[in-house]
Amino acid sequence: MARILVIDDNEDIRMVVADVLEAAGHEVAQAADGASGIQLQRTRPAAVVVTDIVMPEKEGIETIRDLRAEFPDLKIIAMSGALKSSTHLYMARELGAHKVLHKPFGPGILVEYVNALLRAPAG
Repeated sequence: MARILVIDDNEDIRMVVADVLEAAGHEVAQAADGASGIQLQRTRPAAVVVTDIVMPEKEGIETIRDLRAEFPDLKIIAMSGALKSSTHLYMARELGAHKVLHKPFGPGILVEYVNALLRAPAG
């Protein structure tokens, strides 16, 4: 199907998200932080990026802003399980995330969001 990039500092979450997306037929690349994710997007572009918001090093909000600046047509899903996740996810939407997910979320909604973004026109 499509190449999806998953960015999350929590390896367990990254692996679960990757497993769900691979089971749905997608190729998945993984990064443990925003800087690595941006570098991966430069070298092997993904159609959709699924990124955590609260991460050490480069925060997800900053990652979304930088991805949007460099790849304006990139489709982005933000996810967060932090105490202030509603605020973080609102900020992510304002900066250009197309969809937001509150952790924990079911695998079905993740696949639904990714597939919807893949069907949507660029821009």
